[in-house]
Amino acid sequence: MKNKYIIKRAHLVLLLLIIKTGIYAQSSVSSSKREHLSMDNDWRFALGHAYDPAKDFNNGTGGFSYFAKAGYGDGAASPQFDDRGWRKINLPHDWAVELPFSPKGSTSHGSKAIGRNFPEASVGWYRKAFFVPAADLGKHISIAFDGVFRNSIVWVNGHYLGTEASGYNSFEYNISEYLNYGGDNIIAVRVDVTMEEGWFYEGAGIYRHVWLNKTDQLHIQTNGTYVTTQVKNNIAGVSATATVINDDKKERSFSVTQTIIDTNGKALATSRITGLTLKPFASQDVKGVLAVAHPKLWSIETPYLHKLLTTVEENGAVVDSYITTFGIRTIRFDANAGFFLNGKRVEIKGTDNHQDHAGVGTAMPDALQDFRIHTLKSMGCNAYRCSHNPPTPELLDACDRLGMVVIDENRSMGVASTELNDLKTMILRDRNHPCIISWSIGNEEWAIEGNITGARIAGTMQAFAKSVDSTRYITAAISGGIGSGISTTIDLLGYNYIATKNTDEQHKKYPNQFSWGTEEGSTVTSRGIYVDDMSKHQLAAYDRKQNDFFYSLEQGWKYYAARPYLAGMFIWTGFDYRGEPVPFGWPSIESYFGMLDACGFPKDDYYYLKSWWTDQTVVHLLPHWNWQGKEGQEIRVCAYSNCDEVELFLNKKSLGKKAMEPNGHLEWQVKYEPGTLEAIGYKKGLKAGSDVVKTTSSPDQIKLQANQPVIKADGKDIAIITVKATDKNNLVVPTADNEIGFSINGPGKIIGVGNGNQTSHEPDQYLERGDLIDIGNLKEKFVDDLNVTAEVAAGYDDSGWQNAFKDTRDDAFGQRVKALVYRASFNIPADGTFTTATFFSKSIGKTESIFINGKEIAHQINDDNERHEFKLDASLLHPGSNTIAIVATPLLKANIWADVNTDPGLIQLVYPALPYKRKLFNGYAQVIVQSTGQPGTIILKAASPGLKEHTIEITAANR
Repeated sequence: MKNKYIIKRAHLVLLLLIIKTGIYAQSSVSSSKREHLSMDNDWRFALGHAYDPAKDFNNGTGGFSYFAKAGYGDGAASPQFDDRGWRKINLPHDWAVELPFSPKGSTSHGSKAIGRNFPEASVGWYRKAFFVPAADLGKHISIAFDGVFRNSIVWVNGHYLGTEASGYNSFEYNISEYLNYGGDNIIAVRVDVTMEEGWFYEGAGIYRHVWLNKTDQLHIQTNGTYVTTQVKNNIAGVSATATVINDDKKERSFSVTQTIIDTNGKALATSRITGLTLKPFASQDVKGVLAVAHPKLWSIETPYLHKLLTTVEENGAVVDSYITTFGIRTIRFDANAGFFLNGKRVEIKGTDNHQDHAGVGTAMPDALQDFRIHTLKSMGCNAYRCSHNPPTPELLDACDRLGMVVIDENRSMGVASTELNDLKTMILRDRNHPCIISWSIGNEEWAIEGNITGARIAGTMQAFAKSVDSTRYITAAISGGIGSGISTTIDLLGYNYIATKNTDEQHKKYPNQFSWGTEEGSTVTSRGIYVDDMSKHQLAAYDRKQNDFFYSLEQGWKYYAARPYLAGMFIWTGFDYRGEPVPFGWPSIESYFGMLDACGFPKDDYYYLKSWWTDQTVVHLLPHWNWQGKEGQEIRVCAYSNCDEVELFLNKKSLGKKAMEPNGHLEWQVKYEPGTLEAIGYKKGLKAGSDVVKTTSSPDQIKLQANQPVIKADGKDIAIITVKATDKNNLVVPTADNEIGFSINGPGKIIGVGNGNQTSHEPDQYLERGDLIDIGNLKEKFVDDLNVTAEVAAGYDDSGWQNAFKDTRDDAFGQRVKALVYRASFNIPADGTFTTATFFSKSIGKTESIFINGKEIAHQINDDNERHEFKLDASLLHPGSNTIAIVATPLLKANIWADVNTDPGLIQLVYPALPYKRKLFNGYAQVIVQSTGQPGTIILKAASPGLKEHTIEITAANR
């Protein structure tokens, strides 16, 4: 007993160390040698080119390519490449959201100027320098990417690591043998988005987190724990499996201890297995079974999370530790009664969602995931379908914490090794999340979903998925016909749009098949618009079906609510998203499907769902009551409510009380007169709630409201600011479209703006622009020494000089030529005033002096530091042709196969960012403010001509 107590105490001490670091999934614990380090900051970024090597930093043009010989990454993949002129960024990063819109862009991807028609904007390069201590030699070190869109190639110190075609897979490379221990290292990533992967906005770049993982050679494999739970008689049986791998060159002996910890740090159960050995490069699954009495269960209402601490010990010392967050809960589907969580039937009230947000695209800060899940839960949503790809891990973390069940969806359907490996990668990464109740193997695969090929593929994928995780249910979303193909094979049938299907017939034919609606209620609306204007691509926000192939939102929910065998449904969609602007094309650039717009502002359909998806009393009126010029004309007025009855008043005159049909809504035709429209809801004859819409005057002032007044001063956390225009009576003006300008001071920055307008082509981000000016086509002249004057003058005629570096730079050349003058011209564009100009030089001589337009900027500098940096005064440069002259003693080849540098460097021009601004759309806009990493007060100011400006303060705190 004493030894057992000591072991438990040691594990608790280790856990407290882990918690103190604030890192959980794979925590930095010095005693266990495991480190999980963020690699998000201090990258360099530049656009390359999809097919022109000269514009793609000459990658792949060397004598040996990175496929031919190890360590021969060239161009921007070479560790020697000079990236000083590239833009500095932090991750996550989506360069597509920075680009303008274009009618030549892919409509389904939001009409951004990227893709096949834009080769100059479809390849992005990322580079980062990082230090690895000498003491790390002997550790297992890897670089891990949560997701890069797409077709990424990665190098470390010029060594090719691999290519990941998909933009949604997490992937990791062992870099232990490639590193410079005790020195700097260079990682380079080339990303190519020429080809699309989906049919919706997908972003571009390293849009998820990157990590540096360090462990002992004997360690728990990445995503190497698997926790499952069963509950019976108020006792939870927790099965915990850890995959331990020995990457050492010698056999290792060890033991594994697993401890379940509650939220207070209390050890609830411990399992220990001793006497284990692993040969070099072998792995083993180590399984423990632990019992927890009177467990606190994870549920939608009370999402209680436990932690499993797994430690690997050798000779009494901990060599690795791993924290796994999990929940104790049970799930099951019933073919006649739907879904059960912890033995209780739960009606699935879900939404489908893509992974972009207004202003930031796919590069969402972690806190934005929480904001979106909170917003969905506020309307009663309890389920989230990841459409149509594996999500970022932080989305699943948010669903775990906040209580939202999830369909985790595979990207590509197929049974070749590529598709099955991708499916396995997703399941291994995500299977400990208690929020996940189903794996989806496919969505609307029209070519195969109704035939024998689809049935075979689905059957194999389903069996394969169960071999990796047998605790979840396998689904596939089908929009075509049912009764054949995939629908005959899949365990949990997902219906997409039942207006064209007979689910009762399918249920009768396959009585043991589970089923739910994976897409339904596909309404298309514009927030705050109540009259269709097809010329402006605006659709009224009343609920209606698109056409005969779809049900309206209300029709869909009534259908599912009346059939217990259907576990529930997922609305297409929760949020609007960029791309798929059905039923329009250009100039629309966003979808119209959401219950919320792309900023998260509710459309009216949000309140219909809130009425029937929550127990909160809801009374909501639409439309607004600003209809100048329509006096006396009938206006369609709707009330969404879960009250028994609703009475409508216009300027205090009753227009009648109506009984509310379950899962329905109420309507009146009201002749417009300015004033006050009020709805009063009654339950059991008593007033239970109300809603009022009033005719407003013109906009008078701007109002700013933050979703949280205090954010972490960590360089990551955000505040989401609602911007609105109100009249002199402080009423939001529902038709306001004023352009609002923003300025910010203090330790914060604006990272994106939006307004939910599906046709807006305003920029999401306002960034500094940097132009890189290459200096090429050098000419040369041999001179006696470095003390020349005429040859460096701005107007000197060098037309008779020979092309530079024509002669081999060997010892004989050095004996023959004592000094040279190199000259070239470069062009400064006349398209604006730059704020800074910098010459990033690279030595082309052992000693050299540099002149720009005849003025000396460097005098006889040596190549001991072959890269120098010179800030150039704006008066030194002028639009059009400029000259550079370099007087140098020659660089010579170190050996017969070596080369000398022939690139003198480049000039970077930086143009200031324009001030942030955004038009209101029907009264609202949104600003996302992010901490820059220092504590203090962030002050955001909003101004617009003719309106009273407003300032809001946000505190960035160390907490």
